[in-house]
Amino acid sequence: MATMCGRFSLTLPAKTIAEFFLALTLKDVKPRYNIAPSQEVLCILRDVEQPGNLAASLRWGLVPSWAKDAKVGNRMTNARCETISEKPSFRGAFRYRRCIIPVSGFYEWLRLGKQKQPYYFKPSEKDTPFAFAGLWETWTDSSGAELLTCTIITTAANAVMSPIHHRMPVILDPSCFDFWLDLDNRDTRELQSLLTPCPEDWILGYPVSNYVSRAGNEGPKCIEPYEDISYGPEQLELF
Repeated sequence: MATMCGRFSLTLPAKTIAEFFLALTLKDVKPRYNIAPSQEVLCILRDVEQPGNLAASLRWGLVPSWAKDAKVGNRMTNARCETISEKPSFRGAFRYRRCIIPVSGFYEWLRLGKQKQPYYFKPSEKDTPFAFAGLWETWTDSSGAELLTCTIITTAANAVMSPIHHRMPVILDPSCFDFWLDLDNRDTRELQSLLTPCPEDWILGYPVSNYVSRAGNEGPKCIEPYEDISYGPEQLELF
């Protein structure tokens, strides 16, 4: 997979997600094990017209408001943290439209010769989600119909991810949620300081089968260990 992050899961109950993100508008979440770009994803955001954190469904692949064609979103599934305050596609959203994307785990592919081995990365703390830092936008087509889209912010890989890939999603600490979502917060330097690799002990990874490599495949089989191998910071000598 060339994209990072290009696939993830969300399988926790709606109640768990709502409580973790204080998004009381969330009522139902269908378990999904293989979420791919261009699909609808759950986002936590704030809106000037409603108080508190809102749960909304947005299409994965950000389409800037000024874009002529929504297809540009196919190239905007990720935003590099190092350049989001400068790039025209992301700088407005970084200042005014930030979101959090709840995730149960995500996938990355390790190249082994001509083959690619998928790995699944999940929180080390059971029954808690990752909080991916994201940006969102509203795009309007020629008929006046609105399309809400989002992108996942990435940063340099930590010691757990680096044997597999040099990038990883930005995973926010819960103590930063309010600061990140605050509509009145436009201090891009302070916001940028949050966009760092998460601590190694937050994340565990293990290989899974190539079943997940096909975007149309779904279900628990996607996250079943392919071999009896898992690793965190203490097992890095395996790689």
